[in-house]
Amino acid sequence: MIKDFRFINIEVRKNRTRLFSLFFALFSLFSFSQVKTSVDSTSIKIGQEITYKIEVETDTVNVVVFPEGQTFMPLEVIESYKIDTTKRNAKYNLIKKYGLTQFDSGRYAIPKQKVIVGTKEFLTDSLTIEVNNVLVDTTKQGLYGIKPIIEVNKSGGSWWKYLLLTLLVFTIIGFLLWWFIWRKKPLTEEEEIALLPPYDRAKLALKKLDESGYLQKEELKEYYSDLTFIIRKYLDEKVYDHALESTTEELISRLMLLKDGNQIDLKEDDILKIKNILQRADLVKFAKSAPDIELAKMDRQTIDLELDLVKEALPEPTEEEKLLIKEYEQEEKRKRRLEKIVLTSVIGFLLLLMIGGGIIAKHGFTNVKDTITGKQTKKLLEGEWVQSAYGFPKVNIETPEVLERQEVSLPDEIKDKASASSFHYKHDNELEIVLSTMVYKQEKKQEAEANNGDEQVAMIASKLIDKTLKQFEAKGYRNIISNNEKFVTPNGAEGLKVSGSYEYALKEGSDKYVPGKFTLLVFTASEDVIVTHAISMAYLGNEDYLKKIHDRVLNSIELKEQKTEE
Repeated sequence: MIKDFRFINIEVRKNRTRLFSLFFALFSLFSFSQVKTSVDSTSIKIGQEITYKIEVETDTVNVVVFPEGQTFMPLEVIESYKIDTTKRNAKYNLIKKYGLTQFDSGRYAIPKQKVIVGTKEFLTDSLTIEVNNVLVDTTKQGLYGIKPIIEVNKSGGSWWKYLLLTLLVFTIIGFLLWWFIWRKKPLTEEEEIALLPPYDRAKLALKKLDESGYLQKEELKEYYSDLTFIIRKYLDEKVYDHALESTTEELISRLMLLKDGNQIDLKEDDILKIKNILQRADLVKFAKSAPDIELAKMDRQTIDLELDLVKEALPEPTEEEKLLIKEYEQEEKRKRRLEKIVLTSVIGFLLLLMIGGGIIAKHGFTNVKDTITGKQTKKLLEGEWVQSAYGFPKVNIETPEVLERQEVSLPDEIKDKASASSFHYKHDNELEIVLSTMVYKQEKKQEAEANNGDEQVAMIASKLIDKTLKQFEAKGYRNIISNNEKFVTPNGAEGLKVSGSYEYALKEGSDKYVPGKFTLLVFTASEDVIVTHAISMAYLGNEDYLKKIHDRVLNSIELKEQKTEE
């Protein structure tokens, strides 16, 4: 019974699902949508804005997607306005407006636009727009002279960022070198004591011996070791420079000898007192003798007194000795300064070597070298390029500098049938770019058909290639080797590419020739007129920068589609 109940429940759910599916299917079948398009004007002047409107009336449950982006080509979208939505009963009325324009005269068709309403796609009607030239009445409109060329300062680029980063790095390095090498560091206690005169150091050592607590602990060996070291150290620095390593007998013998030679005004009794203390210290250190504490205190007082007597017994230094001492101090300062300079130079050189090695590893040795030496072709490649359109119909091209217009003289027999324009750029003898456009008027339709327009176009292109190669020879190019192939621009314009190599003498009459490469592009089109574009580039040598300039110019070429009025 339970199984039957579950079976019935499942069947009910299935029927309910089918019912909902049927309901939504019928709802979508009877849903209503309507799409209309219009423009506020079908005839405008160049650059004038027209408003293209898409109106959609649909049910409230549908999602509407309007076209976005440059889908209105050949017209350009100036602005895409917000959707205006109004509700009428159970329906929505959505209006989407676009501001369109065109900067070339002619008749243009706005292509069909796709509008998505819910799950359905609608295609709008295609509309024709006529773009007219702006007529100028010269009898009413005042004419003015051509304004002079105004120089515009180029943008500085981001060089200041690299300069700021470089200054920051060198500032950090300089600070570290100053902090660890050149900075006058605060002296430690040991360094301050070492700078004291020998007498003052000996007196200070006696005070520290009193504070050591050796006598309270009855550590007589350590006490006498320090006590005798104090007197020996002072004698080593002021009287006998081997006092530290000498035995007691050797030291006393040297003092007696100096006394007898009148080199030190010290009494024999004082020398004997020093002898007694040194011998007592030897017994304590090596024979484990243990003198009385009071005797040890008396020996300390005796050493203190003998230090004063030895200081008084020492003769005053002569002027020559003072001068030698001064020179010695100056020499020591000079040595220390020289050590700092050498250390700073080595560290700086190593840091520069590491930084330079990292830059070379990242950018390559040749690139870094050319940047430091300021190679002109590298500056051309990495500088601010100019993208512009030349001639009519227009050719878009990007070049290191603006192409300059050149005067073109046509033969008298074709002046009435053709027009020409030419633009040129040359960088020394290393790089040359020439762009020329020729427009031929077609003969009467019957004659054009008889002469076969395609053959005429091919003949003109062939003559242009031959003429350009002859111009290369006239410039001094020799051993010209060429190869023809098809060429397609990034925007899909097809033409003929003639590329190859040549040799050129940098100096007239020279036997030394430099290898070079050239590329010639020829584009032809035939409608009411025959339009021929020729773009030639030639560069000397096998330098990588020139090749990159050549490739960048080549990849930037775009031919704008010719528009004619109907």
